[in-house]
Amino acid sequence: MEDVIQTYQLPYDPKVPVVCFDEASQQLFGEVRPPMRPSRGRPRRVDYEYERKGGVQPVHDVRAAAGLAGCAGDAPANSAGLRQDRARVGRGPLPHAVKIRLVQDNLNTHDGASLYEAFEPGVAWRLLDRIEFHYTPKHGSWLNMAETEISILKSQCLDRRLDTQEQLAGEVAAWVAKRNAQKAKIHWTFTLANARRKLHKVYPSIEG
Repeated sequence: MEDVIQTYQLPYDPKVPVVCFDEASQQLFGEVRPPMRPSRGRPRRVDYEYERKGGVQPVHDVRAAAGLAGCAGDAPANSAGLRQDRARVGRGPLPHAVKIRLVQDNLNTHDGASLYEAFEPGVAWRLLDRIEFHYTPKHGSWLNMAETEISILKSQCLDRRLDTQEQLAGEVAAWVAKRNAQKAKIHWTFTLANARRKLHKVYPSIEG
C-alpha cells in the first residue's frame, strides 16, 4: 500500500511516467424490438427484453500525474485480451518514456510471465524492461486510480445497451477524448500519513 501511495507522490517525470492499469468486463446487449422514437409528450421508449451478445474487456489506463486517460473497448473478455492491452501499455502511447511505473492489482495474470505467453521471448523482454511494477495489496484495489476511472466510465458512458464491440469501442473512444480535452484529473489526497493514521489496525504489531 505504501509503495503505491509513494509512487503517486513522486513528481511528474515524462521519461518515467506513472500509469494505472485495470480492467472490467462489459456485457453487450442488443434490442429484441426497435426502440420507439420520442414524440411530443412521449419520451423514447425501449422494450424491457434484450438479447445478450457476449462480452468485451474495456481495459483502462490512467497517466496519473499527467491527468490523461486511455481505454480500449475492443478486447475480448479473457486473459488473451488482457495480455494484448498490457502490451499496448508497454509499447505506447508513451514513446518517449524510458521506464513506465505501472500500478495494478495483484491478479495472477498481471505478472511478467503472462507476456511470455503472448509474445516471443525477445519482444516480451523488451516490454518488461520498460515496465516497473507496483502492486496494490489484497483487498486494496481501491488504491488504483484506474479503478476510479472505470467507475466514472461505467456511469457516464456504459450505462446503456451497446450491442457490438465496434459500437462500444467508438463510444468509449469518444468519452476518453472528451475527458482528455477537458483535462479531467483525479485529485488524489490519500497520503502516507492518512494511511498510517486511518489504517493503523492493518499494520503489523511489534508489541511482544
